[in-house]
Parts: sequence; C-alpha cells; structure tokens
Amino acid sequence: MRHPIRVRNLAPALAALAAAGLLTGCLGTEPAPERPAARKAPEAKAAGNTVGATGTACALPVSFALLPDWKPQAVTVSDGDEIAAAFGKQGPATMVCEVDAKPAGNIGFLRVWSAGKGPARAALEGFVKAEKNASKVTFNAIAAGGMDATEATYTVYNKIMEESKEERAFALSTPKGTVIIHLGGLDTQEHREMLPAYELARSSVKAL
Repeated sequence: MRHPIRVRNLAPALAALAAAGLLTGCLGTEPAPERPAARKAPEAKAAGNTVGATGTACALPVSFALLPDWKPQAVTVSDGDEIAAAFGKQGPATMVCEVDAKPAGNIGFLRVWSAGKGPARAALEGFVKAEKNASKVTFNAIAAGGMDATEATYTVYNKIMEESKEERAFALSTPKGTVIIHLGGLDTQEHREMLPAYELARSSVKAL
C-alpha cells in the first residue's frame, strides 16, 4: 500500500528533523532509538531481501538487495501539497521509496528518487545542487550492478546540530527513467555505519 506524505502539526524544526532522517515516508513522527555508546557496522550481506520488483514494498524501475531489518516503504508525493513537495521533491527528482534503518539500529534512510528520463549525471547534479548547505561535492563515474552510473559524495551543514555531515548518492538511467539512490543519516557517524547498506544497493542494483 502506498502511503501519501502528510503533515498534521508543522513545527519550525520539522524541516531539520526530516533532513536528519527522523521522519517516516508519510512524515509521521516516530521516537528515535537511543544511540549505543559503540556499535559495529553490519556485515555487507543480504538475507534474500530485495525491493523494487512488483510485489515488493516499492515498485521501482530498479531492484536492489537490502540488509537484514532494513524496512522499505513506498512514498507518494501528493500533487498540490506544498509541504509534501518540500520534503518529497529535490531538484529534478521526486521521492518514491524510503528504506528505514531504525529497525536495524541506525538513524537514517536509503531513499529512492525518480528523476524522469535523461542523463544520470545531469539529474544527480540537479539533485545535489538543490540540497541546501551542500559543499565539498565530487562526482565520479562508477559501475553500479554492472551498469554505468554516476556517484556524488558531499557534505551538508545542519544548522540545528551546528555541524556538517557526510551524504552520498548514485544515479543511473533505465528505460523507465533515471533513478537516484541516496544515503543520508542523522550525522556522519550514522552515515558511515549505514554505508554497508548503501554499498550493497549499489553493487546489487539492476534495471527492471
């Protein structure tokens, strides 16, 4: 079932919380799990769990493998909803799926964005350019699941937490349009701990 993005009580800090990955795909708030003093990154292996194909939580132009306990949920950005658009649209891309890391013990998401048909690099450049407070941006040509793709690594300054955090995304063109898969996180530590999930998505992605 696809869940539309909704906001009931908008507070000034909502935008910062959404950017930090503390809101779900329907923008309903959830309590964040307590952060252990030390935590090992999960092993980069799948448990036969994938997302993207028909019958999975998100029907996408691509499919990719997920680490255990990462929970995908389809996202629908309602037309005419300015608040939904503020969180569900970025540059040329619209969010269509998010995979929640909280059940696996991290605060953050793998988010999938659809950018329509066109060159993957141009879409990714537009996506990163639309990210407020982004800096130290680099783009590289990579292979993702054996396909040509473009990857961006960059930092985003979080005014609420008064620090910059690492983020990254890769984009690839498919017959059904360009797809961007993005990994953020509450902060750089969370981002780095979630990298195995991002790397697994990057290595296992395939066009449908």
